[in-house]
Amino acid sequence: MYIYKLFLVSIVVSILSVTTAQSSVCQQAKTCSECIQVDPECAWCSNTTFGDSGFSRCDRPSTLIKNGCGNSSISQPKSHLEMIVRNEPVSNAVGAKPAVQLQPQEVVLNLKPGEPAYIDLTVRQAEDYPVDLYYVMDLSNSMKDDLDKLKNLGSQLAGALRNITSSHQLGFGSFVDKTVMPFVSTVPSKLVHPCDGCGAPYGFKNVLPLNSDSELFTRTVRMQESSGNLDAPEGGMDALMQITVCKSEIKWRDNARRLVIYTSDAAFHYSGDGKLGGIVTPNDGKCHTANGLYTMSTELDYPSISQLNNKMKENNIIPIFAVTSSQMEVYNELTKHIQGATAGELALDSSNVVELVEQNYKKITSKVELSDNAPENVRVDYVAYCLGNQSQVNTKSCGGLSLGQSVKFKLAVTLSNCDDNSEKRVVIKQVGFSEELTIRIQPVCSCGCETSKEIMSEVCSDGNGTLVCGGCQCNPGRYGRLCECSSNDATSRLEDNDKACAIDNSTSATICSGRGSCVCGECSCFPRLKPGEVVSGKYCECDNFSCDRHNNMPCGGPEKGECICDEELRRSRCKCKPGYDGDACNCATSKEECISANGLICNNAGTCECGVCKCNASYTGNNCGECPTCPGPCITNKDCVQCKAFGEGAKSAKECDLCPYEVEILTNLTIENKGERCVFKDQSDCSFVFTYKKNADGTYKLKVQEDKVCSEPVDPLLIILGIVIGIIIVGLILLLVWRLLTYIHDKREFAKHEQERKNAKWGAAQNPIYKPSTSTYKNPMYRK
Repeated sequence: MYIYKLFLVSIVVSILSVTTAQSSVCQQAKTCSECIQVDPECAWCSNTTFGDSGFSRCDRPSTLIKNGCGNSSISQPKSHLEMIVRNEPVSNAVGAKPAVQLQPQEVVLNLKPGEPAYIDLTVRQAEDYPVDLYYVMDLSNSMKDDLDKLKNLGSQLAGALRNITSSHQLGFGSFVDKTVMPFVSTVPSKLVHPCDGCGAPYGFKNVLPLNSDSELFTRTVRMQESSGNLDAPEGGMDALMQITVCKSEIKWRDNARRLVIYTSDAAFHYSGDGKLGGIVTPNDGKCHTANGLYTMSTELDYPSISQLNNKMKENNIIPIFAVTSSQMEVYNELTKHIQGATAGELALDSSNVVELVEQNYKKITSKVELSDNAPENVRVDYVAYCLGNQSQVNTKSCGGLSLGQSVKFKLAVTLSNCDDNSEKRVVIKQVGFSEELTIRIQPVCSCGCETSKEIMSEVCSDGNGTLVCGGCQCNPGRYGRLCECSSNDATSRLEDNDKACAIDNSTSATICSGRGSCVCGECSCFPRLKPGEVVSGKYCECDNFSCDRHNNMPCGGPEKGECICDEELRRSRCKCKPGYDGDACNCATSKEECISANGLICNNAGTCECGVCKCNASYTGNNCGECPTCPGPCITNKDCVQCKAFGEGAKSAKECDLCPYEVEILTNLTIENKGERCVFKDQSDCSFVFTYKKNADGTYKLKVQEDKVCSEPVDPLLIILGIVIGIIIVGLILLLVWRLLTYIHDKREFAKHEQERKNAKWGAAQNPIYKPSTSTYKNPMYRK
């Protein structure tokens, strides 16, 4: 219950502190126009008699009413939706009437600085919306097989578009790279034929502007030939810029979704790469395509990614990057920097181009994404109500939609200041569409009561000023709340009437620190609403409530200190009572809490500040008694133990006498529970052992083992003999292994020979060199 009450109290205190801060900000305004621009919560009281009480005319409405200003006298104009100029409902295209996908189309807002006005926006993806598809292809030699495949895909691509919309256009373009070194070879013969069967290189070529003849698209693509360049990246960004900005050359339609299919198997050049070829003029983002060719390829650098993104947003172009698997990572990263862009993996021969178009078109149409061109002093915040009508704050997009489905957005439009009082226009667009919502902003920077002024008003000290919104605007030479003071008064003979009420005597300084009014050269501090709080000082620069706080109380509370006005420093500060110190009197001057167990303040390893030890480097703990990085007791006592127990070591006899702790030599040294065994070697390579015990006063009790531990020397002859014998044994083992392996190999070969001998078969053919002993002759004339 206590925690709950404490929580409620903290909330109330927070609200009161915010309210007080707002009131303080409001009270600095001198006119109604200034008042309504300072903060949205500020209002102006135009009651003529209100200022008699000394309260500021500019404050929060509740404060003004509490101080005696009637509701009818309070001026506080509000931001609001003034008028809906065009509000056609969302619909599909009907005959010659185009589709409507955003509602409303034009509104007028009256905006007061810092206060938003709200607009309800409906967005719908229209069905059967016209599509313009421009196919731009990397025609370097590595894409030759892709070109061959595309030559047979023209009719399929047109068929896919017919399934998407009844109104479509197809266009075709290609790119290679800038025709300068090191991008392409500038050898004259290579500028004509960079490779076998290749055409001359070029930057970008608009081969076929957009049209509805799919057969012409197919015939045009079949006539194309590949070209060649030297480096791996291509000039695709030049091509995309020209496709985007050359509206008449590409023949983009106004009421159509504009898509660009970009196919390549390589990365791309971008802004700055042109310097490699001596091209230093930045890309100007203008159309330089004439007779189908980009004419400034060798004179203008490549565009930057942000420049291309801005132009594509401006012209409602959505790119689809169809690239090979090796380049997917590069182009996926590129889509993050171009609004609405998508990327898909292209087959090695571009056989899946039609599939990529269908897939990415579904991605594009399944998502609604908004953008705006708000200037610096206008902010547009979005709340999306997507499918399911669940609100999503700071979200400009909705996904998972089908054609014909509608989603809603609530826009909060806020004007930050009145630096420019002219009408402003903000355009809200759906990415990839030419339709837009135009918001006309009319700044509200003045009060209605300022239009009626009473010149030479009797209220302003018998005609010494003009009565505006209940307050007096004094004539030259007069000042004061009611223009009651004159610059010729003995109390104020200054060039500027308000100088005497400013701390640094300048007209640019805040008068009376913004917490009082200047009356005839002297500050009259405003009263505080909270009882007990008082503003004081010659320039109202002090008070009794804004000093440094401790336990949420100024100066730690009345028992520790009080908040006084330091006239020398011109500010409030704490005056601490005996026993306390610090900016907020939060430090006790007693050092009792800093005394460690050994009686030292912070163990002589730090300073005591506000009853807390501030330890030196390496020391920690409440009283700086811990030092993780310092040498341990073993190391610090080593030399003293060695010289006292054994009469040797780094210390001389005189230095040994200065060792502070006694050493006890024991025959059998035992290590007590949680004790540490310290072992060190001397010059003879013998080890001496000791232990220690830390007393309550910080001293040590040292115990030493009487006998040192020395290792027995090893005979080097035995080591040499051992090594020799080991080498011989290893050699014999290796020899036996080799002999065994040889025996096994010979046995296998002999068995193989025997098997082949058994399988041999001998023929009974006649010996070719044998000649028989008889000869036979035939008489040719026998029986003739």
